[in-house]
Amino acid sequence: MAKNVSEQLLEILVNEGVSKIYGVTGDALNFLVKAIEERDDVDWIGFKHEGNASFAAFGESETTGRLAVCAGTVGPGALHLVNGLYNAKKERTPVMAITGQVPQNKQGTNYFQEVDLKKVFDDICDYQAIIRTPAEAPMVIQRAIQIAVSRRTVCRVELAANIAEMTAENEQYLHPIFHSDATLVPGDASIAAAAEAINEAKNIGILAGHGCREAREAVLALSKKLNAPITHTLKASDIFDHDAENVVGLTGLIGNPSGYNAVMKCDLLLMLATDFPYIDFLPHDTKTIQVDIREENIGNRTGVDIGVHSDIGAFVAKLLPKIAQKTDDAFLQRLTDSFKKWKQNKREEASPSRDIEPLHPQIFAQFINQHASDDAIFTVETGTSAIWAAHHISFHSDRRVIGSFNHGSMAVGLPSAMGAQFAHPDREVWAISGDGAFNMAMQDFITAVRYKLPIKVLVLNNSQLSFVKLEMEEVGLAPALDALHQENVNFADYARLCGGEGIRVEHAKDIEQAIIMAKNSTKPFIIDAVVSSGELSLPPHIGVEEAWGFGTSKLKEVAQIISGDGQQWDNLKKELKSYFD
Repeated sequence: MAKNVSEQLLEILVNEGVSKIYGVTGDALNFLVKAIEERDDVDWIGFKHEGNASFAAFGESETTGRLAVCAGTVGPGALHLVNGLYNAKKERTPVMAITGQVPQNKQGTNYFQEVDLKKVFDDICDYQAIIRTPAEAPMVIQRAIQIAVSRRTVCRVELAANIAEMTAENEQYLHPIFHSDATLVPGDASIAAAAEAINEAKNIGILAGHGCREAREAVLALSKKLNAPITHTLKASDIFDHDAENVVGLTGLIGNPSGYNAVMKCDLLLMLATDFPYIDFLPHDTKTIQVDIREENIGNRTGVDIGVHSDIGAFVAKLLPKIAQKTDDAFLQRLTDSFKKWKQNKREEASPSRDIEPLHPQIFAQFINQHASDDAIFTVETGTSAIWAAHHISFHSDRRVIGSFNHGSMAVGLPSAMGAQFAHPDREVWAISGDGAFNMAMQDFITAVRYKLPIKVLVLNNSQLSFVKLEMEEVGLAPALDALHQENVNFADYARLCGGEGIRVEHAKDIEQAIIMAKNSTKPFIIDAVVSSGELSLPPHIGVEEAWGFGTSKLKEVAQIISGDGQQWDNLKKELKSYFD
């Protein structure tokens, strides 16, 4: 029996190594899921919501480096994929979306569930394979895959309901997808310019991004030769961990003083494979060398004196023989000493002896750091949960950390943890989430139970959108507490209701045992961590504008308290209690 277009599409994906497709079926996808049912080398993973399915595909691809696939049917089903796909695009992760479409003879008539998906996905996808005939299907499908894996981006295949069941054609055009093994090597002139600037400089700082992943040892060797402290981006936390030599931490809104000062107080800054977006945390009068495989990133955030278009490993290999060993290590020593003191302060902040209730969220993160395996995968939500993870978890050894670091979406933690667990069934996977973000995605915890995924989910339950509260205070607003409030269920009870396991933790003496229980569980597990909404975390540097904003915010809060606002009084008491404990 001749195969149909849906079966041909599936065969192309399987040949590229795709073994799972995450989604919600219906209409135009029904022939595809039937084709999956008849094969043993690929599985349909049914989600409750397509948005979670697209985040799961991101989680798989981000932790494997391979193409991952999600799917949604016509109209609304396809639209639900958008947020997770935007995240994959911004993280430069190869993901393919398969979407249905109404039959071709109904298109353009405002038909039921008809949406112009090409317009919708134009800003997301580098290429859209809109299949108009079976004859063109193999060519455009393979082109979409080739672009997705080559550019590390998002592409889409559109399958109209009538096309899905048509007989496949042009099998002779099927071929393996090309994977480049080329390395981009820098030109001699740019290497010479960089070497001259480095040899003339006294205090050199390195700002390293996630593009250094395959060149970690090379960057560490460069740092050692230059006595240069390494500041890293959040996404590079699992490359340059807390314990690595010459690493001094993060800069930016959730950074630390040594990471900030290494960037801002050097006389030559090396920006390696990073498009760090926070321009207020970059120097604009410091001589800067930027090295990137993507030309458009060079000079994108700050003025660059020397741009080098290169792979980081190739750059360092050509540079090292041309630079002299630096002998003055005072700048490096001052910053590494500062980082050691900061880490000790963080350990003290996370001591279980600080047993006020509601609890300090740092204590949970510190115990997870102690007990998680050396190859654990962490998915970190957008919000204050990212602060506690970045400050208290060292992503050393073979640990990985992923999240919505560029797109900044909530609701990434649970579904991307599921995708990572599907891809790595033998590794621990931890999701560090706030209650607001978990509430957005929690319906698919049932899916984790269905597929027996032993993910461990820490829900920091403070009944508030705490990062949004910080944003309000930064611009001088008294927090709008009703808008920030989260009305939560008992998440541990919810876990058990779904068929998983869970524990609610309200006392400091119970935290470590809860972490151990989650680690040892073979079922999806939720730790419902009842924590303080008054916990404060300030950036490593507060400028005049931010100081004015926070000060104005507190004055407004006091004014509302004086006028009889009980909510603001309770909020201020929580902040003071957390700060002075």
